[in-house]
Order: sequence, then structure tokens, then C-alpha cells
Amino acid sequence: MKISHIIFLLLISFGPKLTLVARTTRVVAPQPTIHQILVELNLEITKVQRYYNSCYERVIEEIDLLDNRIKTTTNTAVKLELLLLKLESKQLKLGLKRNEYTEVSKIRYIKGLQIMKILYEKTLALDHHFASLNTFNEINNISNPNHYPEFEKFKTQLQRQRDKKAGFRLSTILGENIYTSIIHSFVSMFGNNQINAAEKEKQLSRIDCILDFTLRMHGDLNTIYFETQYLQKSNEGIMQELQQLFVDYTKPIQYHTPLKTCRDTDDWDRVRENLSNYLQELNRISLIEDQKYKAHKMQINLEFPIDRLLQFITQYNAFIDQGAKFYEKFGIMLSSYENEKQCGGEIPVAYQQLKANVAVAIEKFNTAYKPVEINGSKMKEVLYGLTEYD
Repeated sequence: MKISHIIFLLLISFGPKLTLVARTTRVVAPQPTIHQILVELNLEITKVQRYYNSCYERVIEEIDLLDNRIKTTTNTAVKLELLLLKLESKQLKLGLKRNEYTEVSKIRYIKGLQIMKILYEKTLALDHHFASLNTFNEINNISNPNHYPEFEKFKTQLQRQRDKKAGFRLSTILGENIYTSIIHSFVSMFGNNQINAAEKEKQLSRIDCILDFTLRMHGDLNTIYFETQYLQKSNEGIMQELQQLFVDYTKPIQYHTPLKTCRDTDDWDRVRENLSNYLQELNRISLIEDQKYKAHKMQINLEFPIDRLLQFITQYNAFIDQGAKFYEKFGIMLSSYENEKQCGGEIPVAYQQLKANVAVAIEKFNTAYKPVEINGSKMKEVLYGLTEYD
């Protein structure tokens, strides 16, 4: 059988499958999850590999037939023709391998792009989450007794009853400090002989829960604030890393629009067009003998950003794991106030809202922001294009 007959047979038998594979790589709304993308990645790579394995079997069968004929024929001219056909068959096999590599690379690249798009949405959601949390002023308001009307009323009353001989005033700065303000108030009250014991006890009963809550929770609330700020800064760093990764990812295919602009203008189709043009050029020059090195370099330039994406995913996963642990710690801190039942009426509503926000955040870190499950076999699929079919 001549080589042209082989090519014709392969195209007739398997050509429609190639068209189907090319179509399945297209991103279709609605937005899939990362898990769905990884499932699609496995299915699409498997389909390509099965198709090309069938092609290889046909070519190998033809080469075996040619070998048998070469061994049995004694006609020199026929033997030469058979050797040329065998050489053409081997060239066809190499071409099939090159096409398979291109198809798999295209699938991996597009799936990597989809994963990057989802991760960007996750980091944006995290940024909005941190921005919506309580500000320092709100934290300060519930952790400092000086911002409670009842305590301010208590201090005002002490000031009116101040012993002018023994009493003293605090500066504005020290008056706002939780510790100096409380100490000064107690010194002013217990050192004032003009206030009897019954009145002192009555005054203390009005602010005992406020003082107990703020003194116990002041450190924890400030820890929550500053560590949340740390997480927000870390998320900003993650977002910058992802934006730079997108630059590196799309640089080989000559797409130079930033990730934010691409996302805001929904320019993903142009990325795909640039990728198709890049692969066409790669296939073209790979057929030219003196362009082999350039083709190899183009392949590496396409593969390296995918490896970088996997490194970024590891970094993202570590950050999400860290964030989840931080918020679990916040939840323990906020639930540690021992006298919450006795002092429930005196504790500010903002404290309960903060507890609710932290509980929601823990849930989101375990669902919406959760680490990308891309290790083991999934890692091999993205990194090397290997599937369970191999």
C-alpha cells in the first residue's frame, strides 16, 4: 500500500475525531469550577492520545508489512521503492507525534488559562472580603472602654466628685489609653473619701461588664485586626504574582494586555486566537530542517509558563491554608470570653457581628477560597500531559 493511501485511510477513519477534539478545547459559559476544568483536561488529553495511538498502530502495521515485503523480495527496484515507502511511513509517524504534542500543549495551555482566570476571581473576592472587614476604629471602639457611653458617664461623674486636694487630671492622650484611663478612674474613685462605699459599689456595678470585657478582649481584638491586615497585604502580593504570571504566560503568544484589562474587557478569545497563530507557526517551522532549534525553543516557551502556573498554585494553596488557620484562631479568640452570658446585655452588637463575620470567613476559606486540589495524578496531567490512559 502506498503512503498516500495510508494518509487517505487515516484521514477518512479518524479525521472527524480531530475536529471534535479541537472543538472541545473551547471555553464555554457558564464558568466551570477548577475541578471541572481538571476533569475536562483529563478527558480531552485522553481523547487526543487515543486518536493518535490508533494512528500509530495503523502506521506501525504498514511498516511491518513493508519490512516483510523487503525481506522476501529479490527485485532491487521494488526493494528500493519499499524502502522509500517505509521512510515515508516513519516520517508520517514523526509528524503524528508532533501533532499530538501540539494538541496536548494547546489543551494544557487553555486549561491553565481557565484556572488562572478562576484564581484571579478568587483573589479579587478575597480582596473584597478583607476590605469589608471592620476597620481599626471599629475594633478600637469595642475594645476600649473610653468609647462606651456608660464608662464616659462614669468618668464624668468621678470628675464632678473629684477631691480637689488629692485628685488629678489625665492628658488627652493618656485619657484615651485603655490602661491609664481605667487605672486613673479606680485611683480617683477609691482614693476619694467624699464618695461612700455604697455609692462606689453602685457605680462599679454599672461598668463591671464593660471593664471585664474590654480588659480581657482588648489584646485579642487588636491581634485580629493586625493579623487581618497582614493577610490582606499577603493577598495583595498573591494578586501581583498572578498578574505577573499572566504577563509571562501570554508573552510567548504575543498577547500583551494586562490580566485586569483582559478580564474587564472579556478579551479571552483574542488570547486563544494568538495561541492558534503561535501553534500554526510552530507546526510550520518544525517541518523545516534548519528551523528545528527555533521550533524546539518555541515549544519550551509555551511549556515553561504552565510550569510557573503550577508553582503559583502551590503558593496560593499555602496562603489559603494559612488564612484558614488564622481565622480558626480568630474564632477561638472571640469565643473565649468567659462572661459572655452574664454580660450579654453590655457587650456591643459589633462584637457579635465580628464573630459572625469570622465564622463566615472560615466557611469561605474552606469553600470559595479553598486550595486548588491539583496534586498527584492531577499535577502530572497539567505538568506533563499524562493521563490515567497512559
